[in-house]
Formats: sequence, structure tokens, C-alpha cells
Amino acid sequence: MDEMEKKQPVILVRNLTKIYSMDSFEVYALQNVSFEVCPGEFVAVMGPSGSGKSTLMNILGCLDTPTSGQYLLDQQEVSRLKEKNLAAIRNKKIGFVFQSYNLLPRLNAFQNVELPLIYAGVTRTERYEIVKKVLSEVGLKERMYHRPNQLSGGQTQRVAIARALVNNPAIILADEPTGNLDTRSGEEVMQIFQTLNDEGKTIILVTHEPDISLHAKRILHFRDGHLEGDERVDNPVRATELLKEYPNDENHDDLVEVGRELT
Repeated sequence: MDEMEKKQPVILVRNLTKIYSMDSFEVYALQNVSFEVCPGEFVAVMGPSGSGKSTLMNILGCLDTPTSGQYLLDQQEVSRLKEKNLAAIRNKKIGFVFQSYNLLPRLNAFQNVELPLIYAGVTRTERYEIVKKVLSEVGLKERMYHRPNQLSGGQTQRVAIARALVNNPAIILADEPTGNLDTRSGEEVMQIFQTLNDEGKTIILVTHEPDISLHAKRILHFRDGHLEGDERVDNPVRATELLKEYPNDENHDDLVEVGRELT
């Protein structure tokens, strides 16, 4: 038996359906979707625009609730919880990484990463140690006190990843995390996700880029609200290997930002 199959799923979805009412008709964003994700898996969610992958991500992240069906997170039924309870679960069990970063522009990297710990009631001394550790882990020890507008896109996304990690969540949900990045910065972000997964973190990543999805160990294919395919990736692409093909340039992030300002 596969090692993953011996574990209780961290995510269990059964017959999940989401219907949006628009004027006089209904739109089925998801239709009878069922799957499981075990602890330590790295799953990519693929599909064209309108396939239902963003709706799925919102439900898995407890930002929305299904019209029908079951969703269990860490053995807890969350499909019908009220917003107050969903907010508590989001803060404790889920780490979010978004394409648009969603950082507060007036706060520096340290303060942005610190916010979830403040909401969780962690003491100032503990917060300092935790934030310093996770920012160091994503390679931003020297940029802790820079604001988002002083960072490159790749660095900003690494701040967002650090923020997702501070509460040691059960799963990390990443929605198009490489969508705004150049190729090298995207691979650097994927390298971080693969390292986290190697250390046992469960990661679910939404992407429309086939080459990015091949970094995962499993791919869910969505179309028109249906789960059309569920495939294992026997030999995931390793970002560490791809990054060896790029020149070792410590100023890469700064050069990328200069290029953006000139275009």
C-alpha cells in the first residue's frame, strides 16, 4: 500500500457542489466533486478560466461554503460552520499565498509576517523569534524591514510565503503564486514550496501553467466545474535543478525590478 494511503486525509471532499444564483438562472461552479488529500502531499489544481478551481480554493480555504456536499479539514466538518468559526480555522490551520501577494503596503516585511501571530495572541518576544526564523528560511533575513514597494516581485512573494508559515498551518493554499513573476523568480518560489513539502508540509497550488504544475506530485484537472482527472506525477520537476541553469547573480531581484520600471 502507498505510504500516503495509510494516513487519514487532511482534506476530504465528497460530492461538493457550489451554485451561484444570477438573476433568473443558476451557475454551477462546482458539480459533485470528490477527492482526498493526505498529509504531506503536494497537489496542483489545473484548469482553464471558469473551470471552478478558484471556487474550490475558496471553499478549501474556508473563505466560502458549498451549496451541498461535505468538506472535512483535519477530520472536522467545516461545510456548514458560521463565519466566526471559519475565521478561527483559517487563522489556525490554513496558510494562504496569493498571486497579488495581499501584503499591507505601509508595513514592512517583518510586520506583514507578524500579523497572523498578533491575531493569534502570541507574545511579542515569541513573535520576534518566529518571524525572524521564517523570513530567514525564505532568504529574506537582510530584508526584514523593507516595505513591499522596496522589494522585487519574487521577494514580495517570499514575504507572503513566510506569512503563510508563521502559524504552522496544516495546509498551505497557493493561488497562482508564480503568475506575476519572471521565470527565475517563479522557480525560486517553487523551490521554497518543494523544500517545505520535503519537510512534510501539505501544499495545494492552483496554476494555469502546465510547467509549474509538473513541480507537484499530483495534478487535479478541472473543467466546467467537474473534476475530470486526478494523476500522479512520477518524477516531479525539481526547481533546484532548473535554477542551476541560471547564472548565479545575487542582484537578480533588483535587476528584475529595474526592468519592470523601464517597461
